[in-house]
Amino acid sequence: MDKSLDRKLAAIHANVNSREFILADAKDADMAFGIGSAGLSPESHPGELRYKTLDEYRQQIRAITRQGLVDIMLMSVSTSYALTIGERFFDNSHVTPAIRANDTSDVHIARGSQYIDAPAQPFRSASLDHAQCGHLDCTPAERHLGANLGLYSVTFNNNLTHDLNTLERFHEFRVEAERKGFKYFLEVFDPNVPCAVNPDILPSYINDMIARMLAGVAGPGRPQFLKMVYHGPKALEELFRYDPHLVIGILGGSAGTTRDAFQLLYDAQKYGAKVALFGRKINNAENQLAFVQFLRLIVEGVLGPVDAVKAYHAVLGRLGIAPKRLLDDDLKLTESSMAYGGKTSVTVPTQAKIATGCGCHGHAKPEPKVDAHACSCHLHAKPEPVVLAKPLVTVSESVPSIRGGFPTQSNGRPDFAKMDSTQRLAYHRERLGLGR
Repeated sequence: MDKSLDRKLAAIHANVNSREFILADAKDADMAFGIGSAGLSPESHPGELRYKTLDEYRQQIRAITRQGLVDIMLMSVSTSYALTIGERFFDNSHVTPAIRANDTSDVHIARGSQYIDAPAQPFRSASLDHAQCGHLDCTPAERHLGANLGLYSVTFNNNLTHDLNTLERFHEFRVEAERKGFKYFLEVFDPNVPCAVNPDILPSYINDMIARMLAGVAGPGRPQFLKMVYHGPKALEELFRYDPHLVIGILGGSAGTTRDAFQLLYDAQKYGAKVALFGRKINNAENQLAFVQFLRLIVEGVLGPVDAVKAYHAVLGRLGIAPKRLLDDDLKLTESSMAYGGKTSVTVPTQAKIATGCGCHGHAKPEPKVDAHACSCHLHAKPEPVVLAKPLVTVSESVPSIRGGFPTQSNGRPDFAKMDSTQRLAYHRERLGLGR
């Protein structure tokens, strides 16, 4: 089946101002957190923490893929082997399977470990042949059997020895990937060592490192898109203006509030991002299917962040699911960690000015400050509640078919892979009773 990712990337390159937006669910946490990667079990176990099982984690992958609202499902090679090759699960889906192609030391989060305190070291567990065909030394005809897209991650710490090693390993990966016809997208983490770069200049440092590291890479070896920390409008617009064909994606970071996730998505898209990869934000949601639906509604322009949070809570209420936070608390913007280990954090800016000072370069760390602006997203004035003509969402593993001339699959369900952004917006508005 044609993949929505391929169609959307083609549309974005044809028109850099396209409204197409790529959503990815990052279910690769077993390469970072180990046993706790699937999240806490909903069962009550007084005096102990009980985690979900790997099988439950994979079942959630199946459910979100069947839902059809994400474009990429990112997994570990072991999970991809089970679902992509073993079950042929993605054969009849427009969702693209992808694997984490490397696991640098700053994502090694074993309980009791201290690896994340040291500057990130490049490392790769995954074999591209295992990802592509399930065994070593794939034949050319076998390389399409499994996942043919991967996430490659780099972390720069402004340390010549460590950063050169990171770049050398990245070069080796690119050479192998190009020879084997393996596509990748590039994740660029902020430094995992505190104060490696003055926070005043950190967004510029990251942008320069991205532009510099890719300047020596010809078209066939370049990433499909980026995954990086959202440092605010100024930094994102600078990178987008420099090279509009360098498709920019943002990473979600720690779970935070529902408002954190929805606002981050809304702001990043507004200032030039075309991709969002949310892992912990989805995995820690009270209902992952409902949460993903609202992510899609936001990028399609149906709802804004505040109304989406309110509507999400309404859906949880109809489903009989207790929210983790009261609505007023879930509408707050909080400081979010943008590193796997939670050692570094940023307050995602909503203004062009980046907050300065961390106390490590002679700057005094400023108190958090919130400025009012026109969208009322900081709740200085209570916004009017969204009123819909019909119930907002029916949460299920499949999207109900709606008449309206939209492309459909053979089973009558909407075919999002064949819809353009205008059709998807019209579809969602009709489904929500908002009219076209």
